[in-house]
Amino acid sequence: MGNEAIARGLMENGCHVATAYPGTPASEILSAVAKANKPLDTTMHVQWAVNEKVAFEIAYAGCMTGLRTAVSMKQVGLNVASDPLMSAAYMGTAGGFVIISADDPGPHSSQTEQDSRMMAMMAKIPVLDPDSPRQAKEMVGLAYTLSEAFHTPVMLRPTTRVCHSRQDVRPGAIPPLERKPDFRKDPSRWAATPKFRYQLHLELEEKLARIAAHQATEPVLRNPKAAGRRAVVSCGVAAAYTAESLKNLDLWDDLPFYQVRQPFPLHTAFVRLLLDAFDEVLILEETTGIIEMQLADRDRIKGKLNGVVPCVGELLPEKIEALLAAFAGIEAHLPSLPQAPGRRPTLCAGCPHRASFFAIKKAAPRGIYTSDIGCYTLGLNLKAVDTVLCMGAAISQAAGFYQAYKHEEKRPDIVATIGDSTFFHAGVPALVDAVVQNVRFVLVILDNRTTAMTGSQPTPATGTGASGEPLAEVDMESLVRGCGIKFLEVGDPYDTDGFISMVKGAVAFSRNEGPAVVIARHPCIIDLARQGKAADPIEVLVTEDCDGCGFCLQHFECPALVAVEDGRRTAVDPLVCNGCGVCLGVCPRGAIVKKE
Repeated sequence: MGNEAIARGLMENGCHVATAYPGTPASEILSAVAKANKPLDTTMHVQWAVNEKVAFEIAYAGCMTGLRTAVSMKQVGLNVASDPLMSAAYMGTAGGFVIISADDPGPHSSQTEQDSRMMAMMAKIPVLDPDSPRQAKEMVGLAYTLSEAFHTPVMLRPTTRVCHSRQDVRPGAIPPLERKPDFRKDPSRWAATPKFRYQLHLELEEKLARIAAHQATEPVLRNPKAAGRRAVVSCGVAAAYTAESLKNLDLWDDLPFYQVRQPFPLHTAFVRLLLDAFDEVLILEETTGIIEMQLADRDRIKGKLNGVVPCVGELLPEKIEALLAAFAGIEAHLPSLPQAPGRRPTLCAGCPHRASFFAIKKAAPRGIYTSDIGCYTLGLNLKAVDTVLCMGAAISQAAGFYQAYKHEEKRPDIVATIGDSTFFHAGVPALVDAVVQNVRFVLVILDNRTTAMTGSQPTPATGTGASGEPLAEVDMESLVRGCGIKFLEVGDPYDTDGFISMVKGAVAFSRNEGPAVVIARHPCIIDLARQGKAADPIEVLVTEDCDGCGFCLQHFECPALVAVEDGRRTAVDPLVCNGCGVCLGVCPRGAIVKKE
């Protein structure tokens, strides 16, 4: 897989410190590093950090000692790390430092389609854009060489189709880690005040000019025999699609095709070549027109900025083939692709979050429900999630709604939901602020003991590291109390009646006293199954008392409960049911019972 190839590239190029925070499509990079490094017993440090900013700062400090280091995250995670990113570009590096930011055009599993290359442009660091797993592995080495040649952080920007596609990749040798840390104090650089930052900015601009002439990263003409006054320029996975489509359309020898490996800074000589040698140039890139922005002549450039190439969504192979055919003035015979019927995603059968949301709706039926980024975003289906903005915003937005309604006679109850990993990532500062402002709301921390949505990575409360090594555990209850919370209870959402009562108590407290916190603690059932710790299943059935009202389907939405007999009644699908037994307390008629 592409992420495994990137991990291999890190190890083959002497990475001493690798850090990350999980996020699709980047999660498997650090997992693969940890898995490969464990049997080697090297001195390499592999760590899941509490968030992307912390991960960045740990890895960057390592490169300040002359070691090769790397940090990986998804594109929206780079937002969290943007503060140290901007300063690190000014300060530069001693050892090689690679920032892997995996983009998600589509988007398939993200809040935005944002292009990390825009962040590289803003930070003024070079970015490399691989077209395949094999090239992603090769570009890790190129990134380290570039970083150490110019003493700058370098971004490697794979996308979902590179991260999660598969390709045969020949592994190389993993060298022993022989570098020794050697931090050389230089306050005018590593602790630069604004006066020195001005000088560092001048140096950064000079670096960019030299990088724009660096031969090792210049664009490549993929079909040297092609000639003509029209050319195609592409980068990233779009370049792989472009090469394939040119051959499919018999245009390989007609349209010169350049693959840009370093979209920023674009090579100065290449810019001159395009403007001198061609009358028309088609630019194919995801997701923003980064290459286009660096070309001054807009009249001859066909791309996103003049509407020729779509600005939204992926550039899939069939879309690129149609664009190439139109550019060449020929007809493309594209097969019509059948559209499979969709099925909206839902929480797993037996997921404890479903029981938590059911209890929240019972306790605050007309409330405002703010939520966050994680599996539990699917509480949307249960009408128990009204807002999803970004990591940690469930708490801040709950505070915002309270301030908006504070002086109204009928103030709605406000219940925020946040996952355990997200709470550690970005929820703690927001909770401190809510305590200081005495915001009257309920926070339900959905503690399933793992970072479930991205592949069951450990959290600070898990007590294990990226390689399974034992670590210290953070006690969530002590942390919550340390934020100043006076009302704190912990319950198991599988105990439906007891948990509903607990949330009702929290809602009552929040109406008159201040913020209340309930920790809904039950392990992720997928994680339990992987560990072989799943509980003995409870066999349930639906009796003849079911009248087909659909309450269980609409308000509980377990995929194991299905409508049968044209919707006249509900039944349990034994192939999907995992036997959690939570649905036993859901039916208003008591028609869901335990099979004796």
